[in-house]
Formats: sequence, structure tokens, C-alpha cells
Amino acid sequence: MDVIYFNGNIITMDEKNPKAEAVAVKGGRIVNLGENQEIKSLQNQDTVMIDLENRTMVPGFHDSHMHLLHYGASLQQVDLTGVTSVQEMIHRCRTFAEGKIFNSVKWMEGRGWNQDFFIDNNFPTRYDLDQITTDYPICLARACGHVAVVNSKALEVMDVVKHTPQIHGGHFDVDESGEPLGIFREKALKLIYEHIPEPKLEDIKQMILDASVLALRQGITSVQTDDFEALPVKDFEIIIRAYQELQTSRALPIRVYEQCLLPTVERLERFLNLGYYTGQGDEFFKIGPLKLLCDGSLGARTAYLWEPYADDPTNYGISIYTQEVLDRLVAIAHNAGMQLAIHCIGDKVMDMAFDSIEKAQQGKFRENARHGIIHCQITDETLLNRYKELDVIAHIQPIFIDYDLHIVEQRVGKERAKTSYNWRTMMEKGVHVACGSDCPVEPFDVMPGIYAAVTRKDLKGHPPGGWMPEQRLTVQQALYGFTLGAAYASFEENFKGSIAVGKAADFAVLSEDIFTIESDKLKDVKVLMTVIDGRIMYKKDLGIFDYEGRF
Repeated sequence: MDVIYFNGNIITMDEKNPKAEAVAVKGGRIVNLGENQEIKSLQNQDTVMIDLENRTMVPGFHDSHMHLLHYGASLQQVDLTGVTSVQEMIHRCRTFAEGKIFNSVKWMEGRGWNQDFFIDNNFPTRYDLDQITTDYPICLARACGHVAVVNSKALEVMDVVKHTPQIHGGHFDVDESGEPLGIFREKALKLIYEHIPEPKLEDIKQMILDASVLALRQGITSVQTDDFEALPVKDFEIIIRAYQELQTSRALPIRVYEQCLLPTVERLERFLNLGYYTGQGDEFFKIGPLKLLCDGSLGARTAYLWEPYADDPTNYGISIYTQEVLDRLVAIAHNAGMQLAIHCIGDKVMDMAFDSIEKAQQGKFRENARHGIIHCQITDETLLNRYKELDVIAHIQPIFIDYDLHIVEQRVGKERAKTSYNWRTMMEKGVHVACGSDCPVEPFDVMPGIYAAVTRKDLKGHPPGGWMPEQRLTVQQALYGFTLGAAYASFEENFKGSIAVGKAADFAVLSEDIFTIESDKLKDVKVLMTVIDGRIMYKKDLGIFDYEGRF
């Protein structure tokens, strides 16, 4: 036996054997679990014995949708999270610039501002960013990543002027005279990113590692991540190569299932012609579904709705695709045997995605396709039923409640709001639900996500009884979403997601028993240890370990 973890309160997420005191691991796999005396008797002279000191062990957390590479890149950018005014944003950028060199080939980049936290609720413009500098380009993305603002120097580099044509599936804002204001939305963002210099392969690998080690600190052992357009790279293969080289050198510390963002028929067909397919890879890096981005975000009012925004009556949001183009992309991927993961926040775009999936299945029925909708926010009863009818996975992000509960009714009104974010209803209807964070839109810390799912409160504890409390999940349901539910979404529920014989020995050890503490305290539970393949990869107060068990 390689290692035995004992004296634990082990929550297995296995219905047949829900709790244990000890677990034995050999060759990275769980070979036995049960009571202390029974499992400790399996030790030999080479077995490493690890006393859990009555702490709670759960399966390693699995984030079903995030942007790992984008998060790694953001660690090198201006952090604008929580700024409450344009002036504070300007101050952070000026402070960040101290001692650094920027120019036309090295832009200042930042992310995290949210106009809803500003007193006037207005988006910043080029003229605000010009107060930082007009000597080099600046690009600052909104927290959602669906909107960005640039300064006048960036517009000059981009050659975006008064008469520059708009782009289908997005737009940039102009003033009354037609002059660009520096605000770019959805597909118009490509006008910015095609001018930002492309990073080198080694830089990309370092960004992945920087993000991965921070994920380990949160008990995350697996991620499903959308990376292909996280950086201004012209070829998705450099992203695949970065992951493959890290894995080949045994340097990739967490398990990765790539949600492949391929927004055009040409890119998708090239991807398929190169021989890539869902499930290709190994236990640490696999090609996952085709990811499609079909609308924007609720906060930016670019999520695509059937009825206009309650607080912007002429605005229905933005659909990235026509129904015809979406049908074609979905059909090509579906017919090629690929899984699908489609970003849909608004109710109208969700209907469009369901229509495309239904047409594809009618043309070529595939059992167990496990297509999914990512975000699933603005729904009605018909849409909730379509998840079950079409056997589509709902990828939800419980931490979104922290911000969204304050704006949902403003954006869509009370009637639409009461059938939205209906996670409990989804589970009761038998919909497969997987949980994630959408990091860096929100932090990937799992315990605040479980707290939000269970309490329906923001991180400050508001409202006291929870927002739409009838939609609260149990701790068991929330933990399922971050373990077995997410593993199901990557076709890996027989390999990971629960602590059971034969499965990967991926664990998280917590500071509290999340099934017995008060629900309001869930957000404060700490990860003490993260284990992958039986190896301790992170231990609180000691830090990150490598594959050989070294600090």
C-alpha cells in the first residue's frame, strides 16, 4: 500500500458507502476504504500513514466551467475587482504602471471593473482612460469579459475611427457625432485583441501553472476550462501544445478538460480535420466539448432576451449568431461525435441553442451525447423542461448569486426573475447539474460557491432569509455539483467525483464538517489539504508540493 489516510470524517459521495474513517491508496487509485482498524491493517513497511485528525475529507473539487489560462494571464494585469469609481480605476492603473514599461507592442491590460458598483452606473470611456496616459494603449475588461474599454492610443493603433463599420454579433459605442467612445462589446472585442501582441509558448505555460497552483489551494483537482481565446493567439494549437508539454513533463498539477472555443465553421472544421475529438488525451489533459459563446452577460445587458431589459426598454441584448449559423455549428460538431457546451445566459438565446441541439439530434440521434448549456440564468418553465427533455447538462455557477441577486429584478423584472436561477427546480426535474465558477469572472473558491447554493445569500449575508429561498440546494446537492455532477459532464463519473474503490485518489480535506456547521459559515471553511492520485499537492501552512512530494 502506498498511502493510507486515517482518522477522518470521509464523505465519499458514493450512495453505496457514504462515509468512512480511512482510505487506502495504491498506484494513484483507491483500493479500499472503511473503518480505521480495517484499513490500517493493510499497511506495510513502505506505507505512508497520514492522520487526518478527525478532519472532513471530500472528493477533490471539480470546477465545471472556468477560464484557467485567462485567470493566469489576469495575474499579470491590473486587478480592478471591487473598484467603486472611475477615479479609483485610474488610480489603480497609475499605481500598477509604476516601474513598468508599456508601448505599442506591450499594452497595459486589466480586468474586473463593474459599472454597477459606480455611483453613476456609467461605463468608463476612452476619455477616462486617457487620464492614465495617451502614450501607450490601455485595455480594461469588465468583470464579465464581455465588454472592454480602451484609451485613445489603443483606438489609434486599432485604426478604429468615426466611420469604422460595426461587426455582427457585437458593437462599439459611439457618441452623438459618431466618434468611438472606446467601449467594445461581444464580437467587437476582436478589434482590440487582434492588435495585442501574441504571447510566447513558455509564457502561456507559466500562466497555466500560476493559475493551477492557486486552484490547488482551494481543493480543486479538476477543471473544465475555456482557453482557446483567452489570449490574443492566432492558433488554438499553441494552447493545446502548452498543456500537452506540461503534462508530458509531469508539470501539470491539476486535471484539465478543455472546452474548445471555436467560434466559426472554418475554425471548427480545421480543428476536426486535424484529428481532434472529445475525449482525446489522458487523465490530466483531455479535449472536451466544442464551446460556443452565444450571447453576453446580464450585468452588461448583452445577454439575449425574448423581452427587452426592464431597465433598458429598447435593448434585447446581443445574439452572437443567427439561428442558421448556430444550427450549422452545432450540427457539424454533433455529427462528428463532439460534445457541446454552449454559453447561454438570456432566455431567447437558450431557446436558440435548444432548437439547434434538437435539430442535430433529429438528424443523427446520439445517446449519451451529454451536451450542455453554460450559465443557464434567465429561464422560464418551458426552458427548464427542455433541459430534461433533451437530456442537456446545466452548468451553473452558484457564486453568481453574490452579485446577480442585486440586479436580476432590475434587469428582467420580477416575473422573469422568479423562474430564473432555479437550481433546486432543475435538480427536482432530474436535470444533470454541474457546478463551477466562471473564474476569473468570479473567484474559483469552492466553499463560497457551496455557501451561495445552500443559502441563496450574498457573501455579506443578504438577504437574511436568502433570495428565492425555495431554490436553495442542500449541502449534499451542492457538493454533488462540484464533484460527481461535474465529473459526469466530462464523461468521467466512473473515474473521479467520489471516493470509491477503483477511482482516482483525488481528495480535499476541510477545516470543518460542512454537513453539520451552520450554513452561513460554509463560506469560511478552509481547505487544509489537496490530494491528487494519492499525493499531497497542497497543505495549508506548507504550500504547494510537486509530483515527487517536495515543497
